[in-house]
Amino acid sequence: MARAKSAVTKHRRHRKIIKQAKGYYGHKSIGFKSAKEQIRKSNEYAFRDRKQVKREFRKIWIKRINAAARINGLSYSQFINGLKKAEIDLDRKMLADIALNSPKEFSSLADIAKKELTKNIKN
Repeated sequence: MARAKSAVTKHRRHRKIIKQAKGYYGHKSIGFKSAKEQIRKSNEYAFRDRKQVKREFRKIWIKRINAAARINGLSYSQFINGLKKAEIDLDRKMLADIALNSPKEFSSLADIAKKELTKNIKN
């Protein structure tokens, strides 16, 4: 019986890794060992950054809402608290979009939040 060799399988596996590493700088795009290592690291970074993108966007939205709220005489926390007491359920993405694109509507939301805050202070 002939001896089983793994050359074809090995070449396919190497070719698959090298294909994934296309566009990398230097030996990382042609050498199997360094390409394999870089592919692994790239996948780790991609996994991590899919989570971080969400965090970064939320930070940006909060900054935009805070800036618009301060223009209307409220802090971010007071604005959000007033909206919750008024039972207005808008997420931060929508609020940031309103603050950026239509300041008049945002100021009306800020007025509603102010009314709710002053109503609760009197009680």
